[in-house]
Amino acid sequence: MNRDWQSRYELAIEAAEKAGDVAMAYFDKPLNIQWKADESPVTIADQNAEKLIRETLLKQFPKDGFLGEEFGDTRGDSGFRWIIDPIDGTRSFVRGIPLWGTLIGLEYKSELIAGIARMPALGQTYHALRGGGAFRDARPIRVSAVAKLEKAHLYYSSLSWFAKAGSQKRFLELYECCERQRGFGDCYGFLLVAEGAGEIMIDHGVHAWDIAALIPILLEAGGQMTDWNGAVDIERTDSLATNGILHAQALAYLSPAP
Repeated sequence: MNRDWQSRYELAIEAAEKAGDVAMAYFDKPLNIQWKADESPVTIADQNAEKLIRETLLKQFPKDGFLGEEFGDTRGDSGFRWIIDPIDGTRSFVRGIPLWGTLIGLEYKSELIAGIARMPALGQTYHALRGGGAFRDARPIRVSAVAKLEKAHLYYSSLSWFAKAGSQKRFLELYECCERQRGFGDCYGFLLVAEGAGEIMIDHGVHAWDIAALIPILLEAGGQMTDWNGAVDIERTDSLATNGILHAQALAYLSPAP
């Protein structure tokens, strides 16, 4: 295993767990919520968790690039870039819903090589490094072998996002083909697919920091994660994760997002 990759990966797991502890200190308690220009919420928990991650990673690897949801982009010259969402699912966080996560993705020369998703309220850490498999804590995880849509469990963020994308009708056609449907939004739905608890997760309105950590986890678990055109592009706002077997079938139902 590449030592530069491994050392960053191990530190990122530690940083995600510590940042999750920072966020947990504010969870399910009264909070002052601020609203960004895009009408998404932000709290002191988001800001303090990102500060901890940034300081932890850049102290040891000061030449790495860093993109965080709360404090923006810092260029580096090492070939590595960290892509961070300190609290993915802030809307759930501020309502006391435990399905939010701290996400750390790692790129090397513009290719995603590692991902960590800490679920602090659940006490779980999902993580993967390219070539090393995917794990929930110390347990290896794997996507399911379900091969028929009528047996698949489908997860999604919010129907309103599909209406905004002009894809509500076709999404509902796919929805009706599947055995079960659940609105597990944000990172949690993707992680359920990675560990074989479901087969399809569809989202729209995402940013790079929402999905960069999740792609390596899905791929190392044997699944597939792309945009709605079937390409891997973390700058697009549409995302589809599957167990791989059902990916082409699910893509056929999704019209390209504007």
